[in-house]
Amino acid sequence: MRRPLFVAWAAIRWVPLMFLIAPAMEAPLVALKSEPVKPLKVWVGNASWYGPNFDGKKTANGERFNAESLTAAHPNLPFGSWVRVVNTRNGKFEVVRINDRGPYQEGREIDVSYRVARKIGLINSGVSQVRLELMQLPPKRTRGDASQN
Repeated sequence: MRRPLFVAWAAIRWVPLMFLIAPAMEAPLVALKSEPVKPLKVWVGNASWYGPNFDGKKTANGERFNAESLTAAHPNLPFGSWVRVVNTRNGKFEVVRINDRGPYQEGREIDVSYRVARKIGLINSGVSQVRLELMQLPPKRTRGDASQN
């Protein structure tokens, strides 16, 4: 008899706490609106895309290419860099991770995956002018760290 009474008393004691304290608590800092991330560098160039024909082939950093991933090829940005690719014709954008080298066509700045091209409206034109915004460089490698390229 004593145990069920204790459980009921404990439950009754927590009910007011849930309704009084929980609503008074503020959202954590990570949930609050913050300033938009400013790019490290911005430039304009032509973008093209590559897709399903390359699925499963190795990229320059050793990963297997997936046409449905948010990745891109750039001639000299470090692997692991994050770049916002904005189609200047329609304003659509996507953030991609650099994991390959290219494009190898004169006058092209970046090759994006098929998924990215589809999302920003690049499929039909094949090549379009884009604004590239370097959002983040990869972390610096430490001496002896062979896990990153």
